[in-house]
Amino acid sequence: MKVRVKRLDSNAQLPCHMTEGDAAVDLRSVESCVIKAGQKHIVRSGLAFEIPKGYAGLVWDRSGLAAKHEIHTMAGVIDSNYRGEVRVVLKNFSDKDFEVSVGDRIAQMLIQPVQEIEVEDADELSETGRGDNGFLSSGLR
Repeated sequence: MKVRVKRLDSNAQLPCHMTEGDAAVDLRSVESCVIKAGQKHIVRSGLAFEIPKGYAGLVWDRSGLAAKHEIHTMAGVIDSNYRGEVRVVLKNFSDKDFEVSVGDRIAQMLIQPVQEIEVEDADELSETGRGDNGFLSSGLR
């Protein structure tokens, strides 16, 4: 599938798969910033995407940033009808400030099919073995 991408900044780099078989493409920063310990920052990618109808871009953590620096992405759904700049909300869960430089890989985007749903108001829902058991109902392990 081809996805059209527009560069909105002279520092913007087209997203790419780093190795054959990668599911997602990397998003890079077009700005330098410091994300203070415990804080968040919205980082610009300098890119706008033309995601085909029936698909969405899902923005995910880069595992190395999460594991080594406790940097996580937030609010990561890019709809097919959105044509503005993709910006990435990064949250620093560590106790150390984190520096982002121009060109750093800050997140990854996975393009996936989505199913449009029709919501139906219901007084009752079908029964299942789980029922309404929620958080931790299946244990920690």
